[in-house]
Amino acid sequence: MNTTSNRKRRISAVAILGLAASVAATGTGLAATTPPSTVHATAATAAAAPPRSFQGTLPAPTGPYAAGEDVIHLTDASRPDPWVPSSGPRQLTVTMVYPAVPGTGTPAPYMTLAEAAGAIQHRKTPASSGVTPQNLSSVTTHAFDGARPQRGKYPLVVLSPGYEDPRMVLTSLATDLASHGYVVALVGHTYEDSGETLANGQTPPCAICDHPETLDFDSVAASRALDVSFVIDQLTHGNTAWPLAHLIDKHEIGMAGHSLGGAAAAATMIADPRVRAGVNMDGSFHPDPMPGQINRPFLMLGAAASHHSAGGEWEQTWAALGGYKKWLTVADADHTSFTDLDLLLEEAGFPTPPLSPERGVVITREYVTAFFDQTLKGIHSPLLDGPSPNNPEVLFQY
Repeated sequence: MNTTSNRKRRISAVAILGLAASVAATGTGLAATTPPSTVHATAATAAAAPPRSFQGTLPAPTGPYAAGEDVIHLTDASRPDPWVPSSGPRQLTVTMVYPAVPGTGTPAPYMTLAEAAGAIQHRKTPASSGVTPQNLSSVTTHAFDGARPQRGKYPLVVLSPGYEDPRMVLTSLATDLASHGYVVALVGHTYEDSGETLANGQTPPCAICDHPETLDFDSVAASRALDVSFVIDQLTHGNTAWPLAHLIDKHEIGMAGHSLGGAAAAATMIADPRVRAGVNMDGSFHPDPMPGQINRPFLMLGAAASHHSAGGEWEQTWAALGGYKKWLTVADADHTSFTDLDLLLEEAGFPTPPLSPERGVVITREYVTAFFDQTLKGIHSPLLDGPSPNNPEVLFQY
């Protein structure tokens, strides 16, 4: 894989999307949803239009359980923060989403007001978009604070977002996994996005976003692997970090990530054998795994335009992966089709890719859940056997 060219592609895409894709106000990920030639026209139209009223709603989960939610704060006393050492030990904010009893708890916010304000400021979201900290934080998530948990033990799935994206952009996937019987840890990687509200109430901005052209993405992925292993430690040792940790089956752990979070999923699997299955959603690998490093199940799910098998950047990784593996691409998807972002863009009235945002969410949920059902629960999913008439956009590369 040509790391330099991939990095240039990311940097260019971030520059292109600095305004248009920011309407989702949660970070763009690393690929364009609007061609460069239309960005200025889109921004000008938005500036001239009367103020909108943004009301974001994520799709309801599709499983038999409700999605309960807790936000926990963890401090790794053994490690200084890698990006801002003067801040002290590494602090993490993690959203726990779990199988819950329907009709219990209260609606959970999408993010804190400070996180929403940081996201809007980070992406320079125009006031004419109608996106405010108040309505962004109150996007309907279909998750419920303090909901009564279902009885039993469930596999743990850790989710890691893309570079510059806060953890909340994977909420629709997290709630759906919980509704199908998974405990989900949605990890915020402090100083790597528009802001995560910490235990002390502070919401620090991104410390590594200003000069992506000089950033060592291999180091970021490795740091995220340390974050994730620490979170797993805290959730599976002694049941002290989270009051509902007894719900977790510590022998069945998976990880999925979008973009740089997908690279982190691979890096974590290499470093931590407890993670039994991994998913990379439309991300480059940092670095490419070597043969023998990952011999456990792995799913690569990406946009067809950039991750087709003929000479695609995933070719080297595919050859190195051992064990059960799948390589799927989605026609007409863009980089953020695998997150909440395109859906929020659409709801804010901005252009979206040819693949409808709703279909992007459906496909991501169905295939990621099917993969973890098969690899963590031992439930065979015909969806992974080959092309499906219900999902004609999904192409089986291998």
